[in-house]
This record gives sequence, structure tokens and C-alpha cells, in this order.
Amino acid sequence: MDLIGFGKSDKPDLEYRFFDHVKYVEGFIDALGLKNITLVIHDWGFGLGFHYAMRNQDNIKGLAFMEAILSTWKYEDMPPQIVEFFQTMRGTSSRELLVDQNFFVEQVMPMGVHRELSDVEMDNYRKPFLDPSSREPVWRWPQEVPIDGELADVHAAITDYAQKLQESEIPKILFYAQPGMITQGPVVEWSKQAFKNLTTVDIGPGMHYVQEDNPHKIGTELAKWYRGL
Repeated sequence: MDLIGFGKSDKPDLEYRFFDHVKYVEGFIDALGLKNITLVIHDWGFGLGFHYAMRNQDNIKGLAFMEAILSTWKYEDMPPQIVEFFQTMRGTSSRELLVDQNFFVEQVMPMGVHRELSDVEMDNYRKPFLDPSSREPVWRWPQEVPIDGELADVHAAITDYAQKLQESEIPKILFYAQPGMITQGPVVEWSKQAFKNLTTVDIGPGMHYVQEDNPHKIGTELAKWYRGL
């Protein structure tokens, strides 16, 4: 599914906060009567997916995830380049960058892919955000990342699912790239120790948007893992 405000979904007049998205994701699942779900999640899809999964574990068959925030963050524990990135995305110039200049699509997307995206590929990423009024959802997501306890409601949600994930027996598969951005080596090693019933797959060179770097490896390994559930 396309998150509300993204892809080919509508762009209603919302704040596009985390819990606005929660309503649409859970409404989508309820409206279609989806049962025994395997979630394949990335970036903010991870937060919404884990939030649903840990509150509805009896409806989850498996969890496949990549480049996901697996716990709340503190600036002091983050790599300097990630600190700089989020301080810029949340700073006084963030709206100018993300809304007026379409910085996320034009700059962050290409930087988050190990290979070079073609003009055709970039044009497809631009399509949902052709004018500034369409970019409010893009601006909002960086503001929602719970860092140093900010945004108490999102911080509480992620803290809750992070704890439950470590207790859950639901089958899990983690795809990670080299070097990755959010899910780098130390996070992968921590995950291997922290999560039960976890499979890990190194997909090779990649940054943040790992599906663009090695979709066939991800698809093949995902299918193989799924058949074994």
C-alpha cells in the first residue's frame, strides 16, 4: 500500500503525523479483512508495521524489515553525519528545503542509493510531489523521528514495540546492506542477539533505499524465507 499522502494515494488535509498514518494503515487492513499477514517494511513503514504487529501479534505470520529504527534514538549515540542530517531536516530551514526545493526527492533519494538512478526512475519518484503543496507529508516524517525523548507519543509507541519485538517469537528476517545507513554493522549484530527467530541477509552494497540496490536478492531471499514459515 502507498501511505496516505505518498505514491498514488490521496493527499487529504492532515498533519501527517505518525498516528494519522496509523489510522489509515489499520483501516486498510480492517477494510480488506487481511488475516495471517506478513509485513515487508522499510523506513517509516517499519514504525507503522511494528506498531501494528506488536499490538496484533495473533494476526501476524512474519516480519521482513530493512533499514528500520529498532529503538528510540539519542543524538549522542548517532553517527555525526546522521546527527547533521536530522538537525538540518528539523531545523529552521527544513520547510524551505523539503517543501519549496523538494530536497528529499532531488537530493536525499539519490544519496540513499548506491547505484545511480536513471532519469526515468527519478521522474517516477517526483510524480507524487510535483508542487510544493503536495510535499507536506515529506516534510512531516523527519519531524516525527523520536530523538532524545522528543515527541512523547511517538517515543512511547516505538519504545513499546521495541520491547515487545525482543520478546516476540514471530519469524523475522532482516535485510541489510554494506554499509547501509540506519541498519549498519553494530545494529545488525545487536539484532542477532536481541531478536528471537531472526534470519539475516546481507544483500551486498547498498545505502538506505536498499530495494533500489538489490531488489532481486531481496525478492529471492524473501520468497525462500516465506515458503519456510
